[in-house]
Parts: sequence; structure tokens; C-alpha cells
Amino acid sequence: MAKRRNKTSVTPSSGNVFADLGLPNAKEKKTKVWLAVTINRIFKERRLRQQDAARLLKISQPKISALANYQLEGISVERLMLFLNALGRDVEIVVRKKATARTPARILVTAA
Repeated sequence: MAKRRNKTSVTPSSGNVFADLGLPNAKEKKTKVWLAVTINRIFKERRLRQQDAARLLKISQPKISALANYQLEGISVERLMLFLNALGRDVEIVVRKKATARTPARILVTAA
């Protein structure tokens, strides 16, 4: 019996799944998801029910549900940062020259 060769090709990720999928506004989507991940972790750490989180952030419970399910259309990056402030987190934005002339400029969101 002859050996079958695997002809699957692998394309390395750019580091942004939204860009890899060719979606519009990929950098913004990635930023929103990282902010939402941080918010959802805080909800989990504090064991906040959706009703309590909604009261704290002054939004409706269905919007908290959408946030918990990463349905982020209609929620701006700025609003997500304000939610983090309401949850007792500082948000820092650092602007600096990009690392090298050969690399594209980037947006990086990290949670401490």
C-alpha cells in the first residue's frame, strides 16, 4: 500500500485573526475583543450577575449579555475603556514611534 502525502498548506497568522479572515476594521475589532475579554474577566472575578454589572456600568442587561457574548457592534473602543474605568481599572494609551521602518505600525492592547 502506497503512502499518502499530506498536501495541506499552512499559512502563518498575522497575529490578528480578523485581518487573517479579511474582515474590515480588523485592528479595531481586535482592540474591542481584548478590552471585552478584560471586562468579562472582571465580571467573573467579582462574580457579578448581569443585572449587577448593568447597574454598575449604567447600561441595560441585554447589552451586558451582548458584551459577555462578544457581540460588540455598536460599542466603541472608548466606551469599553469607560466601562473599565467604572470597574476600577486605569486605562493607559501609549503612543511611540514604531519599532522599525520595515514593520507596519500597530495597535496593542494588554491587560495587567
